[in-house]
Amino acid sequence: MKILLVHNDYGKYSGEEAVVDKMDSMFHGLGHDVAQLRMTTAAARENLAGKIRGFVSGVYCPSGVKAMRESLRRDRPDVVNVHNLYPFISPAALVECRKAGVPVVMTVHNFRLMCPTGLFMRDDAPCEDCLERGNEWGCVRHNCEHSILKSIGYAARNAVARRGNYYRECVSHFACITDFQRKKMIQAGFLREKISVIPNCIDVERLSVATPGDYVAYCGRLSREKGIDLILEVARRNPGIPFRLAGSVRDTGLVNDLPDNVKLVGYLSGQSLKDFYEHARFFVMASRWYEGFPMTILEAASCSKTMVAPDHGGFSEIVGDSGAARGLLFPPENIERLDQHVRDLWHNPSLAMRLGENACKNIISKYSTNVIAKEWQSLLERLIADGDHRVPN
Repeated sequence: MKILLVHNDYGKYSGEEAVVDKMDSMFHGLGHDVAQLRMTTAAARENLAGKIRGFVSGVYCPSGVKAMRESLRRDRPDVVNVHNLYPFISPAALVECRKAGVPVVMTVHNFRLMCPTGLFMRDDAPCEDCLERGNEWGCVRHNCEHSILKSIGYAARNAVARRGNYYRECVSHFACITDFQRKKMIQAGFLREKISVIPNCIDVERLSVATPGDYVAYCGRLSREKGIDLILEVARRNPGIPFRLAGSVRDTGLVNDLPDNVKLVGYLSGQSLKDFYEHARFFVMASRWYEGFPMTILEAASCSKTMVAPDHGGFSEIVGDSGAARGLLFPPENIERLDQHVRDLWHNPSLAMRLGENACKNIISKYSTNVIAKEWQSLLERLIADGDHRVPN
């Protein structure tokens, strides 16, 4: 089978790029030929001309449409796997796939099909205004991008894609990464029979040995929407508990006056990141927004580390604290419950290790690369077996 991966890279390497690269490796592992159509936003918005080009291209990008047409003709894929199309490919390029009769499966990383910013977030809190109203103009009304021109651009490109039915008519199937996403898409009017849930995956095949760990850990960008201020407040309340925060600082105001028991370890990768996971007692996340599918949860669980997380969005189903508990959930922004969970796990390392082992068993059965690869193989075979995907005459 020949698969064409399509993705517009972001300005900096992100979780989506990591997933696209992972899928390239996974498809090769299944014995498929893989071609890629990649554009990049890196350095494209450093000047006014670049910003204007990004604004216009998000609505309709002739070069992106042409690149898709040429990729289809040159690579002759059996199926196209689309990820991010903004701004330099644009949803209009999907029409070329329909014209060529090639089925398209879209990996849904975020909420961009229903929310211009893709985040379901406004002023550091969940917002579903555009979903509930069925249009994009809440993004302009609330100035969600904190730049009226940027908010207009994001709203306009979503409006054009919606009115042109690029996604509804040209995408054969949507692969959501959480059931929460799937339900939101159905609420937005997408056909439930065209939506599956295929989560992100991680390479893990056997249970990791749980260890007590030496600190409470966080891994991700350090910003307000991630709830870093809540985590720091819990640290202030518990001066005897060491906290280690890994990731790049996006809001320096949050880390100007750190408690003595908090250490910033910076952006980690490779063996340094692995060591960071291995030596933690457990991980904590306090995101104010829903998020998509934080890979930190899988990476921590692969090291038999449990997670304290907010009870909303994908966190609820990935972490879960019912049945064979594998983590602890707290009401979003409820610092009292967050504080209680942190103290409970810190002072009861055997509980933390037991939950961590449950978390590891869960990802082996549900999120390991071997399991997810089989789900993708089944979906791709069904798409091709469905037959002609050309635009009806």
